[in-house]
Amino acid sequence: MRFHALFGSLLLQILFGHTVAEGGIRSIYLFKDVMKSNTTALKTSGFNTLIIFGVGVLNNGDIMYYSNTPGSTDVLIASNGSYTGGDALAERVRSFKDDADTATTVDRVEISMNSQNIRQLMSSGGDAASPLYRNFAALRDAWALDAVNNDDESIYDGASTVSFARMLGDIGYRYTIAPYDAGAASFWKRVVDGANANREELLLDRVYLQLYDGGAYNNPGGWQDYLGMKVVPLLWVINDSKPQFGQSPAQARSRFAQWSSQDGVAGGGYWNDFDIEKMGSSYTEYGAVLKEIFP
Repeated sequence: MRFHALFGSLLLQILFGHTVAEGGIRSIYLFKDVMKSNTTALKTSGFNTLIIFGVGVLNNGDIMYYSNTPGSTDVLIASNGSYTGGDALAERVRSFKDDADTATTVDRVEISMNSQNIRQLMSSGGDAASPLYRNFAALRDAWALDAVNNDDESIYDGASTVSFARMLGDIGYRYTIAPYDAGAASFWKRVVDGANANREELLLDRVYLQLYDGGAYNNPGGWQDYLGMKVVPLLWVINDSKPQFGQSPAQARSRFAQWSSQDGVAGGGYWNDFDIEKMGSSYTEYGAVLKEIFP
């Protein structure tokens, strides 16, 4: 079901106040292996949030960083309550926010994962003694992480997702989501409400809304009304995988400006760095768009 059809009837029935996190969010997903990407450009082009894609949880609670880049290999980054990813990888990730040699605009780093194995692991408990808790705590310390992003596109188990989010909050993470399917809107609403219930500060503090491919018909204003909080619309940069969804910097500027003016969105972002580098596009130009619209 397309978004405008789903929410056309809902918006006639419900009006929500919007919970507003911080504004001026300028984000980009890192699909490319961070050991091979142009990290200097990522730190100096105006982005303030980097979201590292490709993190996954195994059925024993270990955490992997999966390679999406030719010449790279998958890395076990946390196991048995300890960080196992190596110093070079940890130093690279930490340098996004803290680099003695390069002035960086980045002040927040997240990891993005799906929900594989989360339901089973949370059914065994997510207390401080569990492997899952200990591994995420070790990874947060090693990489100086700020948040975990949920890119679930198939499982949609509300109870375990909320429990997992609140476990991460106990460790010190914030939690974010990346919806694309309007048909799963009620699931995401349950997650937003459950994660933030009875908390003085937002645990789930950002919604990165996909506006391409399966999410091409999404409407930021409609999602904001339904979820009760501001969203960060995401656009896909110029690419050769599904070029019909690719947006040039000029096209992105027009769309972000409209959503900022019309809906008061919390910021903007892109999917993804790999395509910027592969297609020879400019980080500076894409970053400048976000700096202009969401200073």
